[in-house]
Amino acid sequence: MAGKLDELDFNQEISKNKLLKTLKKEARAIHIVDIMKASNFLREDASFMPPKERDDYIARFTKAFFTRIKDIKDDQSDYTGVVNPVKLSEFLKVQDEMSQKSRNNDEKCFHRIARVVSTYTAFVKEESIHPVGTRFPGGFTLKLADGVYLCPVKDKQIDTPSALCRFCVSVQDKSV
Repeated sequence: MAGKLDELDFNQEISKNKLLKTLKKEARAIHIVDIMKASNFLREDASFMPPKERDDYIARFTKAFFTRIKDIKDDQSDYTGVVNPVKLSEFLKVQDEMSQKSRNNDEKCFHRIARVVSTYTAFVKEESIHPVGTRFPGGFTLKLADGVYLCPVKDKQIDTPSALCRFCVSVQDKSV
């Protein structure tokens, strides 16, 4: 049994339950100090934003990290199905590349937590990587309507190499 995401065997089928067990181990290794460091990075990263949007962005993502880490640790669900190991491997590679570009420990903590949370969200839960309500430039938000995640920027970001949009279940919000 893989203890870390990097130890998964991507040459074989990976069940959602096996991935969840691995993510639980990774989530248990994330402490409050790590979340505080990630929040510091968010504050630094959002320093260019208008105050209202910046405060909402920091609060939303910090809360999402706390909530999702707890969700992962507490998740007792039995998930059916498997994840695509090639797609998961590519997803983790993109995240590793972003983490390697970290300028400081706060940013590294952010990427470490985001890696666990987004893997859980995208591959186990099959939900939008960004939390519902996430605001994007222009005042647009990610919405959930009739079980479909509607993203206002999906089409614009789908080919961005560092963006995780191509792995996300959300679809372009056609009203934007």
